[in-house]
Amino acid sequence: MKTTVEIADALLAEARQVAARERTTVRALLEDGLRRVLRDRRKGSRFRLRKASFKGHGLNPELASAGWSQIRDRSYEGRGA
Repeated sequence: MKTTVEIADALLAEARQVAARERTTVRALLEDGLRRVLRDRRKGSRFRLRKASFKGHGLNPELASAGWSQIRDRSYEGRGA
């Protein structure tokens, strides 16, 4: 089926470069991209939380059995209200 799609000039230029480099067509790239988006939406892509850990030695031992309110209070300690 033929259809008209409006694409930003820069995006189309990049797609043409990729298509040439990979010896394929812009049409094939568009179809592949659309298939991927539709597949991801069908299976309901789950949110992935990025890794955001920091180097260290874990939780301060004296807070290991503390409740959230104690940990929160300690994290704001010395900041002045």
